[in-house]
Amino acid sequence: MIRIGDFSKLSHASVKTLRYYDEMGLLRPVKVDRLTGYRYYAVDQLPRLNRILALKDLGFTLEQIAHLLNDRLPAEQIRGMLRLKQAEIQQRVEDDRERLARVEARLRQIEQEDAMSKYDVVIKKVAPQRVAAVRDVVANYGAQGQLWNELEGFLARHSVRPAAPCLTVYYDTEYKERDVDLEVCEVVSGALPADERVRVRELPGVDTMACAVHHGPFTTLNQAYAALMQWVEANGYRIAGPNREVYLRSSGQQDDPTCVTEIQVPVEKA
Repeated sequence: MIRIGDFSKLSHASVKTLRYYDEMGLLRPVKVDRLTGYRYYAVDQLPRLNRILALKDLGFTLEQIAHLLNDRLPAEQIRGMLRLKQAEIQQRVEDDRERLARVEARLRQIEQEDAMSKYDVVIKKVAPQRVAAVRDVVANYGAQGQLWNELEGFLARHSVRPAAPCLTVYYDTEYKERDVDLEVCEVVSGALPADERVRVRELPGVDTMACAVHHGPFTTLNQAYAALMQWVEANGYRIAGPNREVYLRSSGQQDDPTCVTEIQVPVEKA
């Protein structure tokens, strides 16, 4: 028999690790001295310990390892667990590859502009929302005030308070100087009738939304759009649907410097 310290040196597993494996029932010592509490191991326990360490190196949890150490475990089940681990690692590698691409894109941006962009783009999942909305073609981007007046009047008549920040959805596939197709939306909850102009509907959720936050007047939103579009292209995405502007803080004035607007663009891998 070998004392735990010598077994630790022989196996290159720390004493603390061996004690923990004992507590977990993965590797019991062959003997525990009743008086001193010393643990003793046998040389023929090394193969089991090596298997534990090898499975741990593959990324299995100790609970999974305990299952895999069962000699009666069917080979097909072992293969299944290994295939699941393989898929998990492949996904992690893909995630790291995409993260590396984002780092490289950020480096290129700094090299080109000699400064860190003031806009940070994040990918997030946007949940569906129930909205009251008015959609129409207006003269230009700044001419949506009439639609907002219609929508706010409708909510006031029905004594409805918005449940979240309002937003505009832009349906044109490119920038337009005139005849802009857009929809102004207020997030609502509870029962609400529609009329000829106001639709009450569910605004679809988006699983992959590229988002950037703009602090400042609406007249400088083009800066945020430019940064976001540059990020989309640099990181291997393409636009996959109508973009949205969520007005997190707004006075309704085009030149108000205290406005906070989140630009949201649905994207997919190119």
